[in-house]
Amino acid sequence: MREIRLHDTRTGEVLPLRPRDPGRIGIYACGPTVYSRIHIGNARPFVVFSLLKRFLEHEGYDITLVVNITDINDKIYDAARAQGRPSTELAAEMTAHYRADTDALGLGRPDHEPLASQTMEAIIEHISALVFAGHAYAAGGDVYFRVRSDPAYGSLSHRRLDEMDQGEGDSDPAHPGEHKEDPHDFALWKAHKPDEDTAWDSPWGRGRPGWHIECSAMAESILGVELDIHGGGSDLVFPHHENEAAQTRAARGRELARLWMHNGMIQLTGEKMAKSAGNIALLHELLARYGAQAVVMYLISGHYRQPLAFSDVALERAQANVNHIREAGRRLGAGVTSYRDHDEKRHIQSFRDRFFDALAADFNTPSALANLYEWIRGAGHLGVKGHNDLREMLIVLGLASLLEPDKQAPLGVRELAELRDQARAARDFKTADKLRERIAALGWEVRDGIDGPELIPLSQ
Repeated sequence: MREIRLHDTRTGEVLPLRPRDPGRIGIYACGPTVYSRIHIGNARPFVVFSLLKRFLEHEGYDITLVVNITDINDKIYDAARAQGRPSTELAAEMTAHYRADTDALGLGRPDHEPLASQTMEAIIEHISALVFAGHAYAAGGDVYFRVRSDPAYGSLSHRRLDEMDQGEGDSDPAHPGEHKEDPHDFALWKAHKPDEDTAWDSPWGRGRPGWHIECSAMAESILGVELDIHGGGSDLVFPHHENEAAQTRAARGRELARLWMHNGMIQLTGEKMAKSAGNIALLHELLARYGAQAVVMYLISGHYRQPLAFSDVALERAQANVNHIREAGRRLGAGVTSYRDHDEKRHIQSFRDRFFDALAADFNTPSALANLYEWIRGAGHLGVKGHNDLREMLIVLGLASLLEPDKQAPLGVRELAELRDQARAARDFKTADKLRERIAALGWEVRDGIDGPELIPLSQ
């Protein structure tokens, strides 16, 4: 196995991956809050951690990937209320859309996709443990976490307490919330409100959980504490992940995760893409316009930790790169990659080795792609045949479908191609050109090779 090194948000360093259980790695990545269709920014962590799983499996690890679905949240209540419908109905509909939209990426599903609404017993147990230990307190039907009871609070986000705002509307230290002991405390359990249409029984009365405790409970219930990698977007570092870490540390006496891994945001004109900003690009619309392979290629074109600029030009560039790889696969042909001699094999395969080395060095997909393109360039220059070595790299990137055989053209298109070939043989190039245009209008391109004309779908 290669040594895998990943950037840890807590230490700020790129650290060797040291699994809790040798040979096995558990990854928990925060998924969406299902109150609307997901956008391209939501898709980035789904792609990053799905592909990280593929790479670690390639390296011989047994991986369990957990991506939660938050189906209890203020945003869901607000959106459902605005639409005049039950929040459970909206959450179920948007969960189905989320699964369909991410299915269309062609990367498979996580091993577990827990719902907050189905983890209530574990959530209540976790809160009870915090109350019993004195790290949380009940007040007015709510339960709050005592932030100052955790000496390590702020160690993940590297913030001082006086710089923190929980975003719960009462961050002014001089005017704490109605029930809070301290404005920095955050809600673990919220008493039922008349305008919220769901509630659960608890030792503190009917209500529902806060956002942060949901993830702590879902992660622990499947992967346990000191899980190997906790991931998500960099916008979650504070307060969400800081609070997750504090809750588990206080309740269990151990860290929730051994390593915290965060991806950068998608940016449009220098600003983070967000539904609240109204500058979103919905995933299902981009998939319809550019195709799944181009969207995945776009999302791995930059290093996962850096912001990624969004534009039509960037998607078109990704589409061109996808077509370049597809063309290489056609040229190489199916089957085992064959080299003319040992030196040639060693030279070309050095790019394959560098591809995987780049992924081992903090999952550097841009560097990996650069070496993949070098492999293609070298293979083309030296006349290598067979695309199995290329397939090995593309499987890890979720792009092996680029090597699938082209679908056969319809009979009418094949007949036009045959007529065009006859016109060319008769040197009637004017007729041949008109037939080429008719074929193109039907969505196919004619390519003339040494083995005769070939029909290629223009949609690819």
